[in-house]
Amino acid sequence: MATKAVVTGGAGFIGSHLVDALVERGFDVHVIDNLAAGRREDRINKSGTYHETDIRDYENIAPIIAGAQYVFHEAALPRVQFSIEYPLETFAANVTGTANVLRAADRAKVESVICASSGSVYGDQDVMPLVETMTPSPKSPYGMHKHMLESTCRMWHEVYGLQTIALRYFNVYGARMDPDGAYALAIAKFLKQRQEDKPITIWGDGSHTRDFTHVRDVVRANLLAAESPKVGDGTILNIGAGRNVSVMTIASLIGGPVVYEAEKLEPAHALADNRKAKELLGWEPTITIEEGIAELKTLAVIA
Repeated sequence: MATKAVVTGGAGFIGSHLVDALVERGFDVHVIDNLAAGRREDRINKSGTYHETDIRDYENIAPIIAGAQYVFHEAALPRVQFSIEYPLETFAANVTGTANVLRAADRAKVESVICASSGSVYGDQDVMPLVETMTPSPKSPYGMHKHMLESTCRMWHEVYGLQTIALRYFNVYGARMDPDGAYALAIAKFLKQRQEDKPITIWGDGSHTRDFTHVRDVVRANLLAAESPKVGDGTILNIGAGRNVSVMTIASLIGGPVVYEAEKLEPAHALADNRKAKELLGWEPTITIEEGIAELKTLAVIA
């Protein structure tokens, strides 16, 4: 029988790519997703088994997790701005939901749980690059939730012995991003505006920098983390390209006119130190931001 793997949030942007990779490797993949962001057929893999339920409902998710060797916990209500506007709803999903997943995984004797954290836990730091040993200083409810996720993962290992890993993602982008709504990812939003021959809208002056990391590199980090004997004690790893570029640079790579809107509450800069991931996982990024955007422009049929 094929090895069972569960992906929470597996009908979302990153989760759907992870599902594809696991299916390709022969896993029996089960997806837990409440489809709160809607159902997109390009994010559904017909070889996976989908369970439309919510990680806030322990009684529903526990039987799905039973029998799994790995759990990849991607489910969340994401985005900094969304968490600022809806702090209670996002807390319930991102913190209580994580505890439910870990409890179910422990009781099911899952081999390891790989949890999606975020570089937003760092907040504003005086020194770059951002290293895992820095004291977190989140500037939003979302960043706080991810910091709590990491602490919960570590505690579940220390108290219950569950193997857990938290991967701090840095500005993940790639095919199947959501370009719509007030909380759309910047690259996706810019690409859609360009495709529709509209000016690119930038919050602030465009000088903010981010460490944009391709989704295929993120997926590979998850797969390596699941099988690495060097992690599992609540290990925290930066998963970032190790290079930051400005929002204005992204706009320039996509091309077209630019307009500016009021600045949002976000850290000014982000840059991952990814040496620990290289040391413990043998992972390093393979796709540059120039290559990634060129690929996306082709997929979107943008001139």
